[in-house]
Amino acid sequence: MTLSFELSPEQLAVRMMARQVADDILSGVAPAIASLTRPEDRFYALEPIYKQLAGLGFVKGLVPDEYGGAYFDNLTFSLAAEELARVDINVPTALLGTGLGLNPIINFGTHAQKQRWLPMFCDGTARLAAIAYTEVSGGANYDSPDPSVGVRTFARRDGDEWVLNGAKHYTTNASGWDGNGADLISVVCRTDPSLPPSESLAVIVVERGTPGVEITDMIDTIGHRATNSPRVEFTDVRVPATNMIGSPGDGLDIVNTAFSWTCSSIGAACVGRMRAAFDYAYEFAKTDHRSGPVPVIDYQNAGYMLADIKTRIEAVRYFAWKAADHFDRTGGKDRELANQVKVFASETSVQVVYDAMRLVGVDAYTNLTPIAAIMEDVLCFPVYDGGNMGVRRRNIHTLLKQDGFDPLAASENRLSVASPA
Repeated sequence: MTLSFELSPEQLAVRMMARQVADDILSGVAPAIASLTRPEDRFYALEPIYKQLAGLGFVKGLVPDEYGGAYFDNLTFSLAAEELARVDINVPTALLGTGLGLNPIINFGTHAQKQRWLPMFCDGTARLAAIAYTEVSGGANYDSPDPSVGVRTFARRDGDEWVLNGAKHYTTNASGWDGNGADLISVVCRTDPSLPPSESLAVIVVERGTPGVEITDMIDTIGHRATNSPRVEFTDVRVPATNMIGSPGDGLDIVNTAFSWTCSSIGAACVGRMRAAFDYAYEFAKTDHRSGPVPVIDYQNAGYMLADIKTRIEAVRYFAWKAADHFDRTGGKDRELANQVKVFASETSVQVVYDAMRLVGVDAYTNLTPIAAIMEDVLCFPVYDGGNMGVRRRNIHTLLKQDGFDPLAASENRLSVASPA
């Protein structure tokens, strides 16, 4: 058997479709949001574009086939993410946020829970899901063994119901398309303030229209201009006891799995944004003389910089493919490559776009080129979806400290430890 990076006909078809969708549909995002000043209005403007992608099966691709979907494995989703993010980061982020909100149900829900919530995301409409993870005080210590810190959103059992109280922010998609909430929100909470997360961390699904859920603020961001980052407050929110995914304490594995699923797609999105910067810088270097006798690319320093940029893009792409494939092969249990690719891809993307900016010169710091806006987008990657310093490197460090860590396991398609952290 030989090692091959050749895409299957099905994977190549998804990649080519995503490329066409990006060029034909996502190219409409920038003009749609250009004149809008409020972050919520920019997000709401995405609805008709997101709906077009839903009609083409991209939301359905998040759902397993047996519940009406046409499931994209992690590698296939990553292939699509690169192509979409090359043109726009906002709609792919809404898709990723929906997948993140559904992930606890897909991987840990009962058949009844899956049957209840997943099929509605396969109807071709602009359905949104979200995961309410980050506390307003920060999300890095969700797994702290000290019960007096960490997650401060609590669920109290009252008969056949859970009663939720707390506040979250950076809850992508949580506002829905009208400020009245996403179709469902998977809320990361604790069921007992006296118990550590290993015994109390839980995920409870809250459906749209449930009383007590309020969007109280919308954080603006310098990049990802049409990605919403709302603050969500839960005040005596009552849901059936059957809305809990798994049991108290299962939240650790549920959260770790969900945020491992996103890593390769974020790595691929980094490739997409880097490609956009490279494409502009490459065309500039080939055609612009900057008042000199030859095109910029003829100068060694410019050519070498382009060579380095292109090399980094290729390295990140294949790392993302490997991490996605490893996630699929391990049934979503990979923690090492997932966290590593998120760190490496996000930080490399910042350096690559900065180098593209240096190559083009001061115009790249203005609205005369797309590079400044791309830089604003990539600056988000190292700090969101589990910040590289607060969460991702700590996850890798935890693995390295575990007895039985095998440094070669991931390269041989095995788990780096028998029971991933």
